[in-house]
Amino acid sequence: MKFDELDTKLRIFETAHDLCVLPSIFMVARIDGRNFTRLTKEIHKFETPFDAQFRDHMVSTVKHLMDCGFRVVYGYTQSDEISLLLHRDEESFGRKLRKLNSILAGEASAKLSVLLGSIAAFDCRISQLPTLNLVVDYFCWRNEDAHRNALNAHCYWMLRKAGESAGTATEKIYRLSVSDKNELLYQQANINFNDLPSWQKRGIGLYWESYQKESTNPKSGEKVFAIRRHIKADMELPMKDDYSSFIRELVLREHPDM
Repeated sequence: MKFDELDTKLRIFETAHDLCVLPSIFMVARIDGRNFTRLTKEIHKFETPFDAQFRDHMVSTVKHLMDCGFRVVYGYTQSDEISLLLHRDEESFGRKLRKLNSILAGEASAKLSVLLGSIAAFDCRISQLPTLNLVVDYFCWRNEDAHRNALNAHCYWMLRKAGESAGTATEKIYRLSVSDKNELLYQQANINFNDLPSWQKRGIGLYWESYQKESTNPKSGEKVFAIRRHIKADMELPMKDDYSSFIRELVLREHPDM
């Protein structure tokens, strides 16, 4: 059988179930680390519960994803996860979910593996959000999840370092309210959770920022200023309603027709 005949016959098995995101719907990719507890605690032994070097590796990975060919409006990372808001009019690969999921997971895995010098793997899923309000709600959800995870992580590792087993520490934390967890940290480790770095409690946001760059006109020799864009990593994100407003304004800035 000739190649063209084989291609026509077999390609259908790859594409028959392709799903595409409808136009004018926002896409948010959530990219999660696979088996990162072992990666960060056993293979590389990063500091617990948070490590500045691993944080910087995750930020570098988000920057790579925002500058590897997709129109990314906002990137967010907390712990071992990344969320990317794609521009509403992003058309890469015909908005095919199969392609978006595989390529974004692959790019993230490759970048972090290079940074670590060992294999790191991510998976990816796409949320299809038809309204701006849902986009805002999504990032508020991940922001609140970061806050909850940070409190639990600080309590858990405080108990582990005090000699508790993994099971006992987990059980103790499970029974406590938020206020009780805060009190536990303060009474046993003199840690005021509110005083901890914002990036630990609220995650890190990345977005495009414009700036002026001075250069010289090659013909006239005059000093001129050009507008450039770079990615800003914001480790002091606003909270609660202010964070909602921040996300809303960021999206509207990149979608002036809304």
